[in-house]
Amino acid sequence: MSELSLPKAAIDQNRISYGLTLMVVSVLLSPLIDIFSKLAVATVPSAEITAIRFLLQVAFILPIVLLRGTVLDLTWRKSALHALRGGLLVVTMLSFVTALKVMEVADAIAIFFVEPIILTILGSIFLKETIGWRRYTACGVGFLGSLLVIQPSMQEVGLIALLPIVAAFGLAFFLLVTRMVAQSEDPWSMQFHAGIWGGLFCLVLLWCGEGTGSAVFDPVWPDGRALYHLLGVGVVATIAGVLGVYAYRAAPASVLAPLQYLEIVSATIFGWLVFGDLPDALKWLGIAIIIGSGLYIIWRERQVHKTASIPPVSPAI
Repeated sequence: MSELSLPKAAIDQNRISYGLTLMVVSVLLSPLIDIFSKLAVATVPSAEITAIRFLLQVAFILPIVLLRGTVLDLTWRKSALHALRGGLLVVTMLSFVTALKVMEVADAIAIFFVEPIILTILGSIFLKETIGWRRYTACGVGFLGSLLVIQPSMQEVGLIALLPIVAAFGLAFFLLVTRMVAQSEDPWSMQFHAGIWGGLFCLVLLWCGEGTGSAVFDPVWPDGRALYHLLGVGVVATIAGVLGVYAYRAAPASVLAPLQYLEIVSATIFGWLVFGDLPDALKWLGIAIIIGSGLYIIWRERQVHKTASIPPVSPAI
């Protein structure tokens, strides 16, 4: 039976199921980006890993935006917003990759997942979104959960354990800006231009850091194994990103958002398989609280949007 002969409800359900499938694959693959980054950061500075990720992303997406004819659809305002988004992504990725040098992947991702909580609060401040006491309470509980992961991590690695929080703030501001432009902008063009600006910012940082001996900013020529790790970062990031884009085009953000927490599960599995790392009981408790708070916030936002009959804005992946 062709899709044209199916009733609209069945077609919509098929599209949602298709979107859910793509999203599951995307979030299960995403921790491989961090695994490859952790392997690479042992010998390659964080800024170089971030730059190569951006440049490979741009190279993979360029043919798509050329075919869609959206690459030159720019104004000064759009360019400024793309530059801002690119800069925020640099802060996000640079902070997270630097943390991975000494932190376990699952711990860093668990702390980073306070991002939906931060985004909820920032949305109420900057976009004047109405946030009730229930979601504010869930935000507070989620931050308490993050402390259960951060505190032992700080004892193990020091203040660097706070870098995933910096990354979470960077991504939250990035998504906030994305909400401002997502309704009138092609998602592929948004990814392409954010990658261009992010790559340029990273290259400037590497140029300024050359010869300083900095483990973050002084560029090196990667050896053979590191080159494969860097290629893995770029390829997996592109595949996961593309799957995410098509998932959000097929299914509502409110349906897909809870699936992002599967990333903690696959990160734990990959971290154990590659590095032999597993969170202890206290960290598991913190992870469970973070996940529970995030899922409650997502559920509550879905209820509010349903009551208001306003669909939530899908984030750009």
